[in-house]
Amino acid sequence: MIGNDWDGVLEEEFNKEYLKNILSKVKELRKTKTIYPAEENVFRALKETSFNEVKVVILGQDPYHGKDQANGLAFSVEKYVDNPPSLKNIYKEMESDLGRSVDKSGDLSNLAKSGVLLLNTVLTVEAGLAASHKDLGWQQFTDAIIKKISEREEPVVFILWGAYARSKKPLIKNHHLIIESVHPSPLSAHNGFFGSKPFSRANDFIKQQKSR
Repeated sequence: MIGNDWDGVLEEEFNKEYLKNILSKVKELRKTKTIYPAEENVFRALKETSFNEVKVVILGQDPYHGKDQANGLAFSVEKYVDNPPSLKNIYKEMESDLGRSVDKSGDLSNLAKSGVLLLNTVLTVEAGLAASHKDLGWQQFTDAIIKKISEREEPVVFILWGAYARSKKPLIKNHHLIIESVHPSPLSAHNGFFGSKPFSRANDFIKQQKSR
């Protein structure tokens, strides 16, 4: 399914009937509706960041539902697409936190390739209808992913933005670092996202683990 070590880690999950039913349902929906992301990008987060490479997990809710926005990586868009408001705020906090300018192309695949799993908890959405696939059952699959990472002995960083992402805390074991705040959406970013310094905190934690 994926083409890296996730295939072994999630082998049992891939063989379960519920996931086969989800994939069948999404395939059927694509015949009459526009579904994001493209079929080849539904599992892109896992393809870009293998299980053993995961250092940080950033949880999103579901893919962008605007035209050509969703590319399979949470919060990311392709370079030719205007940055959505939440992503603009993520970049703003990143520059403030790290004290340097960053590439604001919208494409976060460089983060994914460096060990940041950009995982939406729902992996598909109908065009123009936010959260339209929240009841398809994707959360059972993505919860399994979170649990598999949590079971690793090596500590990783979980970044949880907003109430929905924070609801996944019970799945995460205590030896991992959880960084949480309100969502970077313009509706909430000024209530605790700006100034939360998630990126430097994650970097510091990873450095500490390497020095042990």
